[in-house]
Amino acid sequence: MEALGLTGDEVAEVLATASLAPSLHNAQPWRFRVAPDRIELHPDPDRHLPATDPDGREARLACGAALFNLRLALQARGIRPLVSLLPGAALAEVRRGGRYPADEETRELLAAVPARRSNRRPFRDVPVPVAHRRALVRAVERERSWLHVVADADERYQVRRLVTKAHRVQTEDPAVRAELTAWTTHRAPNGGVPAESAGVLPAPQDEWALRDFHGAPRPPGKDYEPDPLVVVLCSFYAGPLAEVQAGQALQRLLLTATSLGLSASFMSQPIEVRQVRDELRRLLGGSVVPQALLRVGYGSPVPPTPRRAVRDLLLGG
Repeated sequence: MEALGLTGDEVAEVLATASLAPSLHNAQPWRFRVAPDRIELHPDPDRHLPATDPDGREARLACGAALFNLRLALQARGIRPLVSLLPGAALAEVRRGGRYPADEETRELLAAVPARRSNRRPFRDVPVPVAHRRALVRAVERERSWLHVVADADERYQVRRLVTKAHRVQTEDPAVRAELTAWTTHRAPNGGVPAESAGVLPAPQDEWALRDFHGAPRPPGKDYEPDPLVVVLCSFYAGPLAEVQAGQALQRLLLTATSLGLSASFMSQPIEVRQVRDELRRLLGGSVVPQALLRVGYGSPVPPTPRRAVRDLLLGG
């Protein structure tokens, strides 16, 4: 399994790092084909959630996040990754583009990879500093994407309304509910969201409609924060290639947040429901395509979610 001048053990370590990316219900919908001159990234149809993600958009976003981790892991080993996004069966291929002396930012982001968590618990009611917000915006711009910070009170109300609307659509869909149950209560092998990572049960007083990941009962006084930092990650165009590109921006955003001591979790229901996604796009002005909606803040520590073994991520041939 040698590739790009790396030994088999080094390739395994690189792929293990790539696999520590976020995905819808921690389905981990990626696989890799390894050849001496390249590493290919493929979607895994067995890890696709068709009810919640009928177009495969969330899966491609997750694969883009794994691709960013892969880039970091190669850079840390002195390899400059040449990435080509592909329109066919493979989503991307990575080749060697010469030497890359890893800089401090690369090392910081790589150190954040195993520390990053989707934090579904309540955050502390402490505002995110303006300097941190700017750092998140710059991180997304580095990956040729756009981060919209929801700051205006009226816009915040409208976004919250769309989250509630899409959440209602999904909770009324038995197929979507069945997928959520399958990946939380029962869970697939080496995937899904275990109870210790599920947060706490939603309650009527919550300002934002959050998914019920079958978490723990809520202790007294442990409500979700009423005013989290809400951001919308956007691409500048639509389609599969844009989603993979946005996934790379998403992971740089999340790793930057982790390195700043911030936590994040997804509120992407209005993006997963197509008609509500169109409303959100119009709300944002129509020139950018919303790809992920997140709450960001200061959270408590959460454990890692399970990961697939590297041998299960490999495609033959």
